[in-house]
Amino acid sequence: MLNAVLLTPAVFQSPGPMVFEFGPLAVRWYGLLIALAVLLGLWISTQLAKSRGLDGGLIADLLPILVLCAVLGARIYYVLFEWRQYQINWLEAVQIWRGGIAIHGALLGGLLAVIGFTRWKRLSFWQLMDVLVPSVALGQAIGRWGNFFNSEAFGLPTDLPWKLFIPAMSRPEQYLSEQYFHPTFLYESIWDLALFVLLVVLFTRRNSQGEPLLANGAITCLYALIYSLGRFWIEGLRLDPLCLFGTLADGNCIRIAQVVSILLAAAGVAGLAWLYAVGRELPDPGRPQ
Repeated sequence: MLNAVLLTPAVFQSPGPMVFEFGPLAVRWYGLLIALAVLLGLWISTQLAKSRGLDGGLIADLLPILVLCAVLGARIYYVLFEWRQYQINWLEAVQIWRGGIAIHGALLGGLLAVIGFTRWKRLSFWQLMDVLVPSVALGQAIGRWGNFFNSEAFGLPTDLPWKLFIPAMSRPEQYLSEQYFHPTFLYESIWDLALFVLLVVLFTRRNSQGEPLLANGAITCLYALIYSLGRFWIEGLRLDPLCLFGTLADGNCIRIAQVVSILLAAAGVAGLAWLYAVGRELPDPGRPQ
């Protein structure tokens, strides 16, 4: 497999989407990586919750509905913006195993799940979100490698030393003559991994009184800001964006992920300003007023 992944010290190529196939049983790298991300996220968030005096079992209770809502949100979001692809045969819209999910949809679905869970349990929404978002960043770093194995989510043609070989069947029509592209999956994976480390370090820092250094909600706001800055730049390189208007081919594509990234970054800045410039707690949607 190593030879398939690394053609030369400078050129990468996916070995394919399948881990193995045995009769009707097929295990895909994307599913395996998502499962790994979920299990690691469960363990990490449980440890972070315990460090803040929360019941670690809360994360296990939340996990099934969180994963379900995130997957549904990711698929619905993608289908809505790619409806032209599904309107002829709408049954394909439910065939999620064929690909087509969007991380911003997953974040929205997960957000709704956390709001509902914290209202049900009468917990602090921001405290629980701060426990969860480092694992979200790590999960994104791991999950992006699924794009590598599927030969998808790559960027513009490039001749850089870390170029990615894409087989002809996976190239956009206008780039059939090109072979090597920006490995945007790798850029985002590295960005998300660095973000995970930063958030964990900040989460575990305490002041001289032994209290958490950052106020409730600050970790979540930092995630929204920093992730969005990286995603905005990386999205500009990709050849498969979801477009709000126009298409990539006609040069009039307004990339949805960039619009959402601007909104999320602005929300992160506003939240941090509210916490530290205004000096007030963020409104908590988790606890009924």
